[in-house]
Amino acid sequence: MVLMFRKSLEKRLLEISRRIKKEKEDLLVAEEQLISLIDDADEARIRSLVSETAISDNDRRDSARQSENMEKYCQKIRNEIQRLEEIQDELLDKLNTENI
Repeated sequence: MVLMFRKSLEKRLLEISRRIKKEKEDLLVAEEQLISLIDDADEARIRSLVSETAISDNDRRDSARQSENMEKYCQKIRNEIQRLEEIQDELLDKLNTENI
């Protein structure tokens, strides 16, 4: 019985570990995109200030909105990583108490 419990914990740990790795990879990609979107938003803001047209102001707002949305997405991924790491810690604690 104890062996089955241990195998189940180990299986769950492996799955959580894979999910954390995938989320971290996704976060790296999203953060690279965020950097690009922030740069685009800064450029659009400067163009809007210089040209003072409605089109450039719309572009500025769109660029700012895109970078804000990407930041929210990055935060969502960070939160998921934190949640998964907490689950991983709990599973490790259970595994360690089984070894005692």
